Amino acid sequence: MKQIISTVQAPQAIGPYSQAVIYNGIAYLSGQIPLDAAGTLVEGGIEQQAVQVLSNLGAVLDACGSSFDMVLKTTIFLKDMNDFAKVNEVYSRYFGVNPPARATVQ
Repeated sequence: MKQIISTVQAPQAIGPYSQAVIYNGIAYLSGQIPLDAAGTLVEGGIEQQAVQVLSNLGAVLDACGSSFDMVLKTTIFLKDMNDFAKVNEVYSRYFGVNPPARATVQ
């Protein structure tokens, strides 16, 4: 049985999808963009955007009863690969010692 997860601590889904679904004990999270919980696009550069996205994911993970330590795989979509190092630095603050598998694409 699948369990739909939703939290007001992250922006609400803006289409026909869920923030997360838990199935057979595994949480599947939808992607996030740099919106705050009220749905406002975050001001600032790529670092502030990355912090907002990861904060949103943290809120959804928390609503699932999980944490960044339990994440198995991530995918990052960048508009400009020149931002890779900045995003990577922010990302490393959330995924520490044993980071998940990851793909980053432009």
